[in-house]
Amino acid sequence: MNGKNALAAGVAAALALGSVTMVATQSTAAPRPTAAAGTSVAPPGAGFKAMTADARGEAIRTAGRNAAATARALGLGPDERLVTKDVLIDADGARHVRYDRTYRGLPVIGGDLVVHLAEDGTITGSDLAHQGAIRVAGTTPKLTAADASAKAVRHARHVKKAKAGSKDSTLVVYAVGKIPVLAYRSTVTGEGETGPTSRQAVIVDATSGAALDQYELHQSVTGTGNGVTVGQVSIETTQTSSGYTLTDAAHGGTIIYDSYNSPQSNPRQNARAFSKTTNSWGNGTSSSRESAAVDASYGLAKTWDYYKDSFNRSGIRNDGRGAPAYVHVDTNLLNAFYDDDCFCMFFGDGSSQNSNTPVTTLDVASHEMSHGVTAATANLTYSGESGGLNEATSDIFGTMVEFYANNAGDPGDYYIGEKLNMSGGFMRRMDNPAADGNSLSCWTSGAGSVDVHYSSGIGNHFFYLAAEGTGAKTIGGRSHNGTTCNNDTFSGIGKDKAAAVWYRALSTYMTSTTNYAGARTATLQAAADLYGANSQERYLVSKAWAAVSVGTALPDPGTGTPTPSPTTPTPSPTTPPSGNALANGSFEQGTSGWTQSDNIITNSSLQAARDGSWYAWMMGYGADAVESLSQSNVAVPSTGTPKLTFWLKVSTQESGSTAYDTLKVNVNGTTLATYSNADASSGYVQKTVDLSAYKGQTVKLEFAGTEDTYLSTIFLVDQIAIG
Repeated sequence: MNGKNALAAGVAAALALGSVTMVATQSTAAPRPTAAAGTSVAPPGAGFKAMTADARGEAIRTAGRNAAATARALGLGPDERLVTKDVLIDADGARHVRYDRTYRGLPVIGGDLVVHLAEDGTITGSDLAHQGAIRVAGTTPKLTAADASAKAVRHARHVKKAKAGSKDSTLVVYAVGKIPVLAYRSTVTGEGETGPTSRQAVIVDATSGAALDQYELHQSVTGTGNGVTVGQVSIETTQTSSGYTLTDAAHGGTIIYDSYNSPQSNPRQNARAFSKTTNSWGNGTSSSRESAAVDASYGLAKTWDYYKDSFNRSGIRNDGRGAPAYVHVDTNLLNAFYDDDCFCMFFGDGSSQNSNTPVTTLDVASHEMSHGVTAATANLTYSGESGGLNEATSDIFGTMVEFYANNAGDPGDYYIGEKLNMSGGFMRRMDNPAADGNSLSCWTSGAGSVDVHYSSGIGNHFFYLAAEGTGAKTIGGRSHNGTTCNNDTFSGIGKDKAAAVWYRALSTYMTSTTNYAGARTATLQAAADLYGANSQERYLVSKAWAAVSVGTALPDPGTGTPTPSPTTPTPSPTTPPSGNALANGSFEQGTSGWTQSDNIITNSSLQAARDGSWYAWMMGYGADAVESLSQSNVAVPSTGTPKLTFWLKVSTQESGSTAYDTLKVNVNGTTLATYSNADASSGYVQKTVDLSAYKGQTVKLEFAGTEDTYLSTIFLVDQIAIG
């Protein structure tokens, strides 16, 4: 059994009021019940049942009462606790319970998970941001909170050090990598990329002070554009004894405030609610402070309605509560952002770059509210590839709300910020992300190192192709051209189906650490849930991912065979060894060519590749675990003295020469070499294995790792070659 398995010892739990029943299961991720083959109609709400507030509350309480038993069934440690975040119920009664984790009372960053249950409460599968139990050496830090704050300021990349300060250094367990560590999460403020009072989260090791991660806390839409006037529209207001306020009781009590140019560091400092004696608001220009408020109110109401009508979702957190919004934030602020800490949205007035027009366009408002939906569901970390997915999600649903609103002054299209009067006519384009000169249209091994507003292009491009397919067309009066990264051509499944797939993947299968490969897996499962495992919709979703260089297309269900399509290999920063019989031996094309038992192939910055960005990270749990990385149908040369070469780095918490944790090299099931914790090295060491016995044969090569109960050993493998 894989040490990363979500369920311990093949055991599942059944949720029921007051009790937990254990039953045997054969899989840690049993297939969800799917629609019949060929079915093309999605259930309302992307497969989810509408729930009253009372029903949802009871479902959450039930999940909370059974959290301890669920944790045991998942194989979590005795110091861990599950905290229920949300529950979704399918039309067939199946449940999806989203939890956060704590360890000895500390929040676990990267500890979120989703447990999937059949109608009778039997666990059918799970998705964990961090696989397996959390273990750290202790919860007493060597650094003080003040030390951590100082370290965080020094590490912050996007805030000027001379003007930076840190506060709220909180002790956490950082479990985004394979080995959880005790850490501090600090908030660094100061002049930076998002304005004079930028806010950046910095995670530092509580022992060494080393930087583990950092990302902006303001998930923002930025650019050189101006706001849009939505025209004469109906908005929901509330009547008081003296007049009216911009309080939208029909949408959870959403209130629009005038920030009165409060500083970005404290945007609610001078805020007051809009109120007046008549129920007519704004004059359609920025000369009236009410006009920006109308845009925001209209955009947020349309976003709420879209989520409700499409997915049975009642507000950002699915609890019927509206988030307040503040317009006219700061001075010359060309920015808008959502802040989950205060459950608020903020909109600047723009700057001289856009004639000081408020940044309150329809797609901006829906983009920011969608950041809240992401925070309430998958909570995609705002850095690396997960950060790109976070931004793409907001662009996707911002676009869908444009279509849904059907506003004559802002027709739906796949341009982002097209009403901001950018010099190029848009902020981002989903049909051709690279058109802005910065965004990625195709996945590459360096995508995780690109600014999240640019790496979002991969997800945006996928969504456009899944929805609309390839070829030139005019949408919303604007030219679109569905080009691909592999020169393929295909039709789309339609924007509504594509959005249903994305929402189900986001709310049901994605976690905080999901990357683009994980998003492909999640959307394919979502498509199978909604339309059937052998549906044309699922097939075309796979085609769209392949078209942005993420994975390959599934077999065409219409023919039962893969549809050939020309491909352009992802450029590799390194040249494979001459004559290498292996495919992708340096991993610079991600997982291509390899079969892995779990997420072994990675470009995580927590370890280093021997060359390039990608490498294989095996083991490192400090617990019973096994892993496998293999490649089949490898042709061993028939001449000379064939050999396997690779570079190996071993780091361990073990001591002595006893082999507690091992990495074996197997060919056709026979072990040819074994390495262990006793082979620990400060860097990569080249290894050679004689393959003369297999000359001229086609073989399966496997790297098999095993780790015992105590102390961890990490095996890093790179630049594998057979020649």
